[in-house]
Amino acid sequence: MKLFYTGPVVNTEMLVVMLEKHGIMASQEFEDPSQPDDGDLNRLAKVFVPDAEYDRAHRLFYSDREDEL
Repeated sequence: MKLFYTGPVVNTEMLVVMLEKHGIMASQEFEDPSQPDDGDLNRLAKVFVPDAEYDRAHRLFYSDREDEL
């Protein structure tokens, strides 16, 4: 697995769902797992994608979209 994104849980949860809709089985984990899970949506988390799917995931979410011009 390769690190794809680090950010607040509110973003990572949505990103994992969006990746899965594209057939990319992503996972997430808290940046600091020793902190209590108190439901804080701003708590930092990391999203990981399989190495083989990293380039495709990157194109889906980070490439310039010509159709938006």
